[in-house]
Amino acid sequence: MTEHRIHPPALTSAIERILRADGCTMDEALTVADHLVAASLSGHDSHGVIRIMRYHLWIAEGVIRPATALTTVLESGPLLQLDGGDGMGQWLAREATARGIEKARAQGIGLVALRRAGHIGRIGTYAEQACAAGMISIQFCNVNGSLLVAPFGTARRCAGTNPVAVGIPNAQGDDFILDLATSLVAEGKALVAGTGGKPLPGDALVDADGRITGDPRVLYGDTLDSANPDPHGGPGALRAMGDHKGSGLALACELLAGALTGNGANGPEEKRFGNGLLSIILDPATFDDRGMFGREVADYIDFVQTSPPAAGVETVLVPGDRERALRAERTANGLPMPETVLAGILAVTDELELGVLRDDLVVK
Repeated sequence: MTEHRIHPPALTSAIERILRADGCTMDEALTVADHLVAASLSGHDSHGVIRIMRYHLWIAEGVIRPATALTTVLESGPLLQLDGGDGMGQWLAREATARGIEKARAQGIGLVALRRAGHIGRIGTYAEQACAAGMISIQFCNVNGSLLVAPFGTARRCAGTNPVAVGIPNAQGDDFILDLATSLVAEGKALVAGTGGKPLPGDALVDADGRITGDPRVLYGDTLDSANPDPHGGPGALRAMGDHKGSGLALACELLAGALTGNGANGPEEKRFGNGLLSIILDPATFDDRGMFGREVADYIDFVQTSPPAAGVETVLVPGDRERALRAERTANGLPMPETVLAGILAVTDELELGVLRDDLVVK
């Protein structure tokens, strides 16, 4: 499969123009375009620019509603419950995180429950946002209306990919950014694999008969051959990571980010798509009565990173290291993109008559 290197700024501009043409405000379009390109630059291609074709379709179908602001449902002390009204998820989650940071700065903790957000993308972005403000964050996300994952011991879709993120600022070095889907792979990684990208591990999915496989077609069915593959089009499912342990975490996301926020947990009946996000944001200065936090974080990360590598491991990494390294390399050399994805983006710009040319995007 042909792969290209793409200019990140030109790609950001093209995605922004698509979103503006689809009815987003300037701030929404910039926020979402920056988020998608940054996710791909960080190696999270599953939550990156490949998503713009689906967003374009969802906006047309009314699944996502541009130019929709947050509504405050509850505000009491450090507690904040917000309704996104099915708006642009990355914009809503950024604003919700900013308000949680304000709460934590004023009261030591901010607890934000966000419901009915459009796809919020890579949740590590919001951990990075909190760390940039000097805050710790813990984030649980559910994906209502998107049954994709078969928990341990089942052959039926019972959960979304339900990611979790933890961000811990390191004033003396790189921040600790843990960002993981509770499925063995994110749905977008199956999409990347099915459209010419990196193949999936052979145990990433389960078919309708409970047999383990790495074939994305069990998730998408024949829609994998269309311009907008549908992860609900096949009879199989993604597998939960870590067997019973990962399954337990996935179910916790349904209950905390779905049931508690008011977004709703998945079930047998069909539900409207929406992300729920429960964010706990802490100001470490509030708890640091001994003045130890900054040094303890830096020393512990250094302790792990300087440990002897295991056999076959070149460098010991902690969460966030891989993303930072990929971001630097891809920013310098261009963003790798399969031809199928590039063609899909250009098809949308052609449909909207935006005048974006292949030569505008591809690194020569």
